[in-house]
Amino acid sequence: MNKIIPTIGIECHVQLKTKTKLFSDTDNDARDASPNSKVSEIDYALPGMLPYLNKEAVRLACRAAKALNADVARFSMFDRKHYFYPDLPKGYQTSQMYSPIILEGYVALPNGTKIRVDHAHLEEDAGKQTHYNGYTLVDLNRAGTPLIEIVSAPDIHSASDARAYAEELHKLMTYADISHGDLYHGNMRFDVNISVSSDPNKLGTRVEIKNMNSFRAVEAAADYEIKRQTKIIEAGEKVVQETRGWDDVKQKTVPQRNKENAKDYRYMPDADIPPVMLSDKQIADFQSGFPKMLSEYRAEFAILGVDHSAVNVLLAERAYAEIVSEVLDKSNAAKAKKVANLIITTLGIADDSKEIKLPSVSDLITLAEMLIQGEINSNGGDKIFLALIDGRKNARQIAKDENLIQVSDTGEVEKIVDMVLADANAAKAVADVSAGQQKAVGFLVGLVMKESGGKINPALAQEVILEKIKNLRPM
Repeated sequence: MNKIIPTIGIECHVQLKTKTKLFSDTDNDARDASPNSKVSEIDYALPGMLPYLNKEAVRLACRAAKALNADVARFSMFDRKHYFYPDLPKGYQTSQMYSPIILEGYVALPNGTKIRVDHAHLEEDAGKQTHYNGYTLVDLNRAGTPLIEIVSAPDIHSASDARAYAEELHKLMTYADISHGDLYHGNMRFDVNISVSSDPNKLGTRVEIKNMNSFRAVEAAADYEIKRQTKIIEAGEKVVQETRGWDDVKQKTVPQRNKENAKDYRYMPDADIPPVMLSDKQIADFQSGFPKMLSEYRAEFAILGVDHSAVNVLLAERAYAEIVSEVLDKSNAAKAKKVANLIITTLGIADDSKEIKLPSVSDLITLAEMLIQGEINSNGGDKIFLALIDGRKNARQIAKDENLIQVSDTGEVEKIVDMVLADANAAKAVADVSAGQQKAVGFLVGLVMKESGGKINPALAQEVILEKIKNLRPM
């Protein structure tokens, strides 16, 4: 049998960070709100209630287009997508099937791969169903929430690239201030469409995995589904077109329902909402003041000399990238690299649920200078950095208060080195260094650091040790 080729397309639902919903003036932030407390007559679809389009949602869609390297449609319109679920009071979802507001674009992955974006359209969200044993409760707080659905072309061929695409999309939408990007509260959700085929010129039967809100789930679900479908094909059977869900506990996809086609939704133009017609000037105004984006930061950080994975940690949060960029702008690459390393080693593994307020640029530049000059060691740098995050001011004063300043006075260092070299425990290491075994210097430096309580500059200690041992050698 020919090699099985997986093909993946991803539909990403992005909640726009508007104050109100897409077609009503109801508060758009339903995080931690009581069920059915963020709902208006329009959201309930009461008779005679007419929708009106949120201009801010259109503005954010235009900015999303720029982030996606896509053009904005000068003409777009809304359609009704009919289906009958308890969380959809109108019996249809207002979406854009035939004339989406965002046209073709692309997302460039960190590895250089370009994933085409087929289009992206504005639409409203449905409510939420919570299933219990024997009954279901409906919360309509999310009903009418403005979304853009970003539809990729079937350009992804591995689970790892599926995750990379989802991560990059999340960064693009948050850096461009399109969405809060809160995955826990469903601000971005991913539907992953997967097929496998032994014919490189023909796609297989598509299976959709719905509503995942973590990058890890996107990768794990894609990996599982590729393997599941491959086994079916290799057994000579046919893959069933269906919608499946991801069971995070069992780490497997599970059947939900047969996959609908467009004709099942009976799309029709929405007569209550006029077409959206945008001029070039309106689009330019909506896209003005665009922030620095990922490709610009990556190009800027190339001068720092940190590896690819480290840059990804910096880009994980816009605030990290912004402050390293500002340090670079106001000082130099050496200091910016020190700040970058502090962020990577301390905040790169921080608890995502804790909001972190980064120190001032001036404090960070001072801290970087102290590290470069050897006034403090790396452990001291970490302690000062965390103290600054906790709200303390003045990096140099913190170093003094915490007794973190290293001894750099040569005379003081020589006294401690003399004491260490005279100790019997150091005799073998001294002999080894005299014989040219430089690795033994590290042992002696360790003894000096222990004797000084870790307050001596280790580079200076090594320099003094080598000079002392050199002078001990017989002429």
